Amino acid sequence: MSDFRNRPSGTYIFEANWEELYILTKYWKSDLLFYKDDLNFLDNLIDKYLIWISKKEDSEAVRKIDNSILETAKKCADLLKRVEKHLKRLAKLMEDPFKHDSHQFRTEHQQLESDISNFVKVFRNNRKEVFEVTSLVVESDKFIRQFVVG
Repeated sequence: MSDFRNRPSGTYIFEANWEELYILTKYWKSDLLFYKDDLNFLDNLIDKYLIWISKKEDSEAVRKIDNSILETAKKCADLLKRVEKHLKRLAKLMEDPFKHDSHQFRTEHQQLESDISNFVKVFRNNRKEVFEVTSLVVESDKFIRQFVVG
């Protein structure tokens, strides 16, 4: 699977200045806020299509995806908290770079980036599954008959 990092590869994290890392971290926050909104949209979409499902196995599959979306939303909220904390620490580092352990911070920055990259993979998979399931529901004869009659 591809890598979803938003920076040059190699030793960038350990060579970038604090301002560059701050900008990168703000970018992460912006992306995570978008993912949070999109996860809410996907959850609402699933809830709306759930009423149209007539087959038990389809209903169970949708509930499984819905649970996965809720879990992904929790991960997103956790990552947002971590990024916010990270931004505050980074601001302190920018004010007084000699007061804090630079190497430790950069290592944490790298771990946070990896966690966000893994989150994006899960998010994209969830999104794909939601659209596959809703497409099946929309195409089903049962959905069309209920829509026309209702």
